[in-house]
Amino acid sequence: MVAATQINAMDPRALADMKRLARDGNSPEGLRAAAKQFEALFMQMVLKSMRDATPSTGMFDSDQTRLFQALQDQQMAMNMAQGRGVGLADAIVRQLGGEAPAQAAAGEGSFDVSRIPRRAAIVAGGELPAANPAVDADELAEFAARLGAVIGKPRSETDGLRGAGDAGEAAEVQSSPRPVPEGAREFVNRVWAHAGEASRSTGIPAHFMVGQAALETGWGRGELRRADGSPSYNLFNIKAGPNWKGAVVEVPVTEYANGRPYTETARFRAYGSYAEAFRDYASLLRGNPRYAEVLGQTDAAGFARSLQQAGYASDPMYADKLTRIIGGATLRTALAG
Repeated sequence: MVAATQINAMDPRALADMKRLARDGNSPEGLRAAAKQFEALFMQMVLKSMRDATPSTGMFDSDQTRLFQALQDQQMAMNMAQGRGVGLADAIVRQLGGEAPAQAAAGEGSFDVSRIPRRAAIVAGGELPAANPAVDADELAEFAARLGAVIGKPRSETDGLRGAGDAGEAAEVQSSPRPVPEGAREFVNRVWAHAGEASRSTGIPAHFMVGQAALETGWGRGELRRADGSPSYNLFNIKAGPNWKGAVVEVPVTEYANGRPYTETARFRAYGSYAEAFRDYASLLRGNPRYAEVLGQTDAAGFARSLQQAGYASDPMYADKLTRIIGGATLRTALAG
C-alpha cells in the first residue's frame, strides 16, 4: 500500500512547490495541487464552523489551547485533502478541464472514516430509537431532549436535519408507517385529558400544549424530579419565582444570553399531579399580560413564536423546535392511538 504524501501545514516550501508547478503552464500536476489546496481550505472552514458552534467554557480552555486546536485542525484538513478527500478536488479538476485520477483502492491515501473507533451513544432515560433512512425533525428534537434530560427552559438542542436518499427509497419510507418512539404514546395518553381541560380555559389546542410538554421533558423522560427521586409533575419547566409558595426542585440548567449557552442552578415549581401542572400553566398564560398573544392561538407556528417573543424560553431556536414537534409525525401518530 502506497501512503499519500503528508504535507506539513506550516511548511512554507509547500507553497513554493505549488508555484513551481504553476510555472509549467497547464500542468495537470499543478491543477491537481491547487484543487487539493482549495479542498483543504474548505475542510478548514468546516472544522472551524464546528469548533465555533461548540461551547468553549472548559477549565482547560485558553488562548493557547485554541491556537493549538486551530493548528491541529489545519493539519488534519491538509491530511484529508491529500488523500481521497471528500471529492471536492476531483470536481474542481473536472470543472477546469482536467482529468480526475482513477479512484484509489480502498484505504490507499485516504482518510477512511470507517476506521474511526465508535461506541454506542448513551441516552438519558432510554435507548436510542431505531435508525431510519429519513428522520423526522420532531424525532430529532425528542432525541436531543433525551440527551439533555433536564435542561431548563427549553433545554434541548435539535438540528433540523433530514436524511436524504434516492426517490425510490423516499417513496418506500413514506409508504410504510413509522413506529412511534417508545414512551411517546404513553406520555400523550397520560397528559391528554389535562391538556384538554387547559385548552378550554386558554383557547389553545390541546395538542399544542402536549407538544410543548414533550419538548420540555423529552416526552416525559427528562421530567424534573425531587431530591428523593419522586416526580415534580412540572411538564413545562416553570420556574419558582419569589411569589411561589409551593414546593420547589433545584437543578442545574442551560440558559442562553446573547445566543451563547451558560449553566446556572435554578428553582422550579413542583406539583402534586399533572392536572395541577396544567392548571398552573394555564393560569400563568392567562394571568401574565406578556402572554396575551399566546392565548387563543390556533396556528402552531404562531403559538410557538408568541411564546418565544414573550420570553418563555431563552433558547433562540425554541419556536422552531416547538413548531416541528407539534407538526411532526411522532405526535401525530401518538394522538392517532
